[in-house]
Amino acid sequence: MVVSPSWPVDLPLAPWLSPWVAPDGWVHRRYDRPRMAGTDRRGRLLFQTGRADMIEKYGEAIDHVRAQGWDVSAFDWRGQGGSGRLARGDTGHIDRFDRLIDDLAAFYDDWVAEDDGPHVVLGHSMGGFVTLAALAAGRIAPPAAILVAPMLALRSPIGQWAGSRIANWQIRRGDPLRPAWQRLETPAAAAARQKRLTHDLGRFADQQAFRRQWPELCLGSPSWQWVAEAFRATAALRDDPGLTRIPTPVLMLVAQADRLVDARAAGRIAARLPQGELVAFGQGCAHEILREADPVRANALAAIDAFLARRVPAPRP
Repeated sequence: MVVSPSWPVDLPLAPWLSPWVAPDGWVHRRYDRPRMAGTDRRGRLLFQTGRADMIEKYGEAIDHVRAQGWDVSAFDWRGQGGSGRLARGDTGHIDRFDRLIDDLAAFYDDWVAEDDGPHVVLGHSMGGFVTLAALAAGRIAPPAAILVAPMLALRSPIGQWAGSRIANWQIRRGDPLRPAWQRLETPAAAAARQKRLTHDLGRFADQQAFRRQWPELCLGSPSWQWVAEAFRATAALRDDPGLTRIPTPVLMLVAQADRLVDARAAGRIAARLPQGELVAFGQGCAHEILREADPVRANALAAIDAFLARRVPAPRP
């Protein structure tokens, strides 16, 4: 089942939203906003979110980047946010992550051709996986890339092999578009989600309010196919020899206490990258590093700013 892309016309971001059409005709919701007034231009930065996210969720982080002189672009991934749906209701689905890699590569080519650079890419969680996979395959070649809590292995209590086997068994016994679990909206379920995502109660509450106001932009649980594909694709990337040939400087920010993705896998991959850098955050940091409590968030943004200052120097006046 495919639901055509659409989004509310009265969103606060409406002035900066437009459609972008992938080579296969899929329409994505795109965002483009210039740097803050009064700042010297540093270049352009593509900010890509994680599974079930939408552009609005990272408005604070985007504004920080804009304040440093970056023109920011983004697009909602195929099947989420304002870029349509690939399953019934609010189930998040994808048949193969290769489609997302193709989308990123095609958007990147169009985006680079539009204006002068430098052109930097930042990907959070699933967006971090797609960004790194595109780098390893030589599909994109930015002067720098930032991966925030990248999804390079799912955090599974039964391990990667067993988790993958169970997901594939669930697909064989039923509908691959079936939700892998039921999203509950009870206070206890919301509190558990908050602990997995961020220690900042205000930012979590803001996101819950956004879900209530704009439910058409929000996703619930992933499909079993999404889960199986996440196990398969991340395992393939961990074994990809192309990782050792990536020329792009890559900064990884990881949360050691992350309960959604495996920070240890990210650390091992960072060590294999020719120009990889790793910044790890301890027990006070959950998965959404750029939406964490202010002290953690400030340190993360400072690490990004310092990395870009070293790797992508400001153009001469």
